[in-house]
Amino acid sequence: RELLKYKGPIHCAHTIIREEGLFGLWAGAAPTVMRNGTNQAAMFTAKNAFDVVLWKKHEGDGKVLQPWQSMISGFLAGTAGPVCTGPFDVVKTRLMAQSRDGGEVKYKGMVHAIRTIYAEEGLRALWKGLLPRLMRIPPGQAIMWAVADQIIGLYERRYFHSAAL
Repeated sequence: RELLKYKGPIHCAHTIIREEGLFGLWAGAAPTVMRNGTNQAAMFTAKNAFDVVLWKKHEGDGKVLQPWQSMISGFLAGTAGPVCTGPFDVVKTRLMAQSRDGGEVKYKGMVHAIRTIYAEEGLRALWKGLLPRLMRIPPGQAIMWAVADQIIGLYERRYFHSAAL
């Protein structure tokens, strides 16, 4: 019956504060911010680049890609994020999952974790879990961009059409 460590969000927060202190609530926050920021920068940059290279589509040109074109660009862009953010994702997971029993922790922060993982396991260890992320994220990005580009296209057509009048 007592398989779960936490009985709910309040109990979880209370337990973390009691065992790790107030800052325990932010374990893994820095690599999470780095991962998410890097992921968004990589994905949007890659999406625009693939649109230009593959389809000669430039932002604001009034051209609307076919959904299948958006899906291809979105899928490819969806691979850029996980590849660029692998180390931050690994570090975030390890910082958040490490045991704090006895007060001693293996990883003291983001930079220390990267150095330790690299020294103990090698460079490739910083991209552990990449394949499952690539199986999940690019297909979702393909669908998201197919829809987003069509919605943006509706506004661009309306803007360009009314601006021409």
